[in-house]
Amino acid sequence: MRMQILGPVRIWRGEDPIDIGSAGQRAVLGLLALAGGHPLSREELIRTLWGERPPPSATNMIQTRVKHLRRALEPDRASHARSAILPMVGDGYALELSDVDLDLSRFRDLVATATASRRHGDFRQVTALLAEALRLWRGAPLADIPVLAGHPKVTALVEQRRTALAQYGEAMLAMGAADEAVLVLEEAAVDQPLDEAAWARLIRAYGAAGQRSRAFAVYQAMRQRLVDELGVDPGPELAAAHAALLRDDVVTAGGVTVNAWATEIPAPQVGVPVGLAHRRPKPAQLPADVPVFTGRAEQLGWLDALLAKEPNTGTSSVVIAAISGMVGVGKTALAVHWGHRVRDEFADGQLYVNLRGFDPVGAPLKPTEVMEGFLDALGVSPQQMPTSPSALTGLYRSVLADKCVLLVLDNARDADQVRPLLPGARGCFVIVTSRNRLTSMIAIEGARPLALDLLPSADSRELMARRLGADRIAAELAAVHEIIDACGRLPLALAVATARAAVDPRVPLAELAAQLRAARNTLDALAGEDPASDVRAVFSMSYRALAEPAATLFRLLGLYPGPDITVAAAASLAGVPMATARSLLADLAHAHLVDEPSLGRFRTHDLLRAYAAELVGRFEAAVLQRAAICRLLDYYLHTASSAALLLNLHQDRPVLNAPAQGVTPEHLSDHNAALVWFTTEHAALLTAVGMAATQGWDAHAWQLAWAMEEFFNRRGHWADWAATQHLALDAARRLADSAAQARAHRGIGRARTRQGRYDDARVHFARAFDLFEEAGDRVGQAHAMLGTSYASAREGRYGEALDQAQRAYADYQTAGHRAGQANTLNMICFYHTTLGDHERALARCEQALALHQEIGDGQGEADTWDSLGFIHHALGGYAEATACYRRALGLYQDLGIRHYEADTLAKLGETQLAAGEVDATRSSWRRALNLLDELGEPAFVDCDTEKIRASLRLLDQ
Repeated sequence: MRMQILGPVRIWRGEDPIDIGSAGQRAVLGLLALAGGHPLSREELIRTLWGERPPPSATNMIQTRVKHLRRALEPDRASHARSAILPMVGDGYALELSDVDLDLSRFRDLVATATASRRHGDFRQVTALLAEALRLWRGAPLADIPVLAGHPKVTALVEQRRTALAQYGEAMLAMGAADEAVLVLEEAAVDQPLDEAAWARLIRAYGAAGQRSRAFAVYQAMRQRLVDELGVDPGPELAAAHAALLRDDVVTAGGVTVNAWATEIPAPQVGVPVGLAHRRPKPAQLPADVPVFTGRAEQLGWLDALLAKEPNTGTSSVVIAAISGMVGVGKTALAVHWGHRVRDEFADGQLYVNLRGFDPVGAPLKPTEVMEGFLDALGVSPQQMPTSPSALTGLYRSVLADKCVLLVLDNARDADQVRPLLPGARGCFVIVTSRNRLTSMIAIEGARPLALDLLPSADSRELMARRLGADRIAAELAAVHEIIDACGRLPLALAVATARAAVDPRVPLAELAAQLRAARNTLDALAGEDPASDVRAVFSMSYRALAEPAATLFRLLGLYPGPDITVAAAASLAGVPMATARSLLADLAHAHLVDEPSLGRFRTHDLLRAYAAELVGRFEAAVLQRAAICRLLDYYLHTASSAALLLNLHQDRPVLNAPAQGVTPEHLSDHNAALVWFTTEHAALLTAVGMAATQGWDAHAWQLAWAMEEFFNRRGHWADWAATQHLALDAARRLADSAAQARAHRGIGRARTRQGRYDDARVHFARAFDLFEEAGDRVGQAHAMLGTSYASAREGRYGEALDQAQRAYADYQTAGHRAGQANTLNMICFYHTTLGDHERALARCEQALALHQEIGDGQGEADTWDSLGFIHHALGGYAEATACYRRALGLYQDLGIRHYEADTLAKLGETQLAAGEVDATRSSWRRALNLLDELGEPAFVDCDTEKIRASLRLLDQ
């Protein structure tokens, strides 16, 4: 029996999952597993699960949960017999670990062995052992039992993983794999904002990876955090990491040792034209720093590096940082916070202005208004201000010519509003923030762009903790995560939500989360009296600035619940040409109402999508909304159908209606293009099927599910396959379409077979067979029977499987379906050799291979080469078996069928081992394990990953 608690609590008997029932039963089992075989009394279990005020029936509840667990874990045990797995010990219970392979035990054993190898300096062995140990983790310990999230042993386990992660990163660093070490040590440090040792390790890794500016930025951020939160300076370990960075950066110039990172910017001489100066204090116009500024270490480091680098470039141009991002993402907070951090670097002060580029009530500020205000702050009297704009601009640039000033130009509408305010010479540093990207300023003035994205989840938690207190956050982590998800990690939305919680500390965070759930939409729950903090009002400022075609597309995006959208899909949604859609999306991206996380894919923030959904419901007629949805679904259906046929030309295709006017399906060139398209559109396609099934587009729902089957089969997405086929079956029933129902039953049967749920698969194959028989569809009957045959074989019932395959072959022959004949011949040959009739198997296989090659079925040919390898191995022809397996591997790799590739690699390794080729065996099995780890070990693959790992350890020894 195999048990998992490093993640959701799960248990398997062999490869079959055991249903261990309710959360309460899982909690009891998880606690006993945490105890490591030691007994826990009923009182300990009750106190852990219910605290100091348990219900009166708590003892009975514990007894009942244990009784149900025993039935699930030992179904054959007589009721009066003593439990071997959950025996009673005193007045409590224990989990007998000799009968259970517990992932926690394996994790600790691997870490202990790695620690011993570390003492001997064998870092290669350390990385291998710790990588295997960390792979055992499938999430937070006992992740599906929130009541145990704060249990001391669970907390200790999280710390043990973090320690293993840090050791893994240090071992990779010792082996010279600095880039990989950085990724690991970032993960180890991110949830420990005050752990100096963790951040010191990360700083060393950044330095080793050549990311020196980031290393310095992280050190500065950590130093500031220690001062702000603990009132202390960096300790020895962090200081040593910083000193190492400084030593590495020492350079010699003309025989003089110079520390490039310690060079200060010289304070320039004040240069105000004679007669213009009047007595004013040095300007310090930055708004108050954000009291709970959180995260953004990378962006702060980027600004630090820009400030440190630019004075030494030798250019005469002013330095401009253009920070762009969607509304509420924290552009102003970043600019102001960084300005306070570096204000001592600017001898002549800081100038700040809110340009009101998207103000809901007032007009954007004119450049001349801003210049007058800045000149006044710099000591120019009102009487000396020129009246003409050109003269005012000249005076403004003259006053700034030799000054060292930080200018923060906040909330700019466009480049034209900012351009007159730029100083004419170097010495000043300008930060511009805008919802637009200010592309022309980047091209013409050489502004350095910084696009600000959403807060990472860890920083979102820290933001809430700093506003509400760490204890309050720790006490309601589930509610915190729900609030963060509802706010979409948008700082403005999080600030609005946490402000509500801060007003009354007695109100549980779960109540705020419930309000967000219960609200008509998240925007209603986050609305406020102040337009600057009302998310809907803030969004409307950007929306109203759009031209109508872009505004229309933005509204239509509210109809689409997917994670992101391509230009082609957006074109179909709006019913416009591709070039027009691309231009409109660029306008929306320019306004930060969408962003472009990867080339050609556009994403709308959840809160913005909710706002767009409001707008489309208000301004678009219902008939126009349905037409847009139809065009979008037609785009996905017709593109997916063409892609499916490129993957497998020999599959049976349903008849589709012509796409609606305005739809622009993509024309994919070949098999590889189809596979890439399915891979990139995977999430969007799942959304499309769900959308069709829930909004009354039943024909689209079952046809889209059909079009995705071949991709799911090739990539091993069994759960997605089953889920979409169930949606297809429901849709086909609503349509009273028996042919579509038969297809869906067969699809569910195929997916369930891959998942190892053979009884369920057989039920669906039988129903598909009956429906195909009623329709007189002989090919459909053969498909269903062949599926039944495969399910029988998976259970080891090869004689029964052979009979069923021969029945399917007869139907395929009657119907003249050559692809079906070839596939069935291959399965028949496999069954023959499994039953010991190798000569007959070989003859059938050669017949199948010839037919597959004749009709051009690449996957069928690969499957048959794999079967031939299996037969030759059984006959002792290891060289012939190896050659056949390699032919199969080449085809599987070309076709992108990775789970079959892993299966064949495992069998190739067995043949190589039988032939005495130990190094080749090791290589094949490692490649197979790498593939299986990436795929998540699909249930139907024949090879036993644990067996392969154990065999590899023996080979290494």
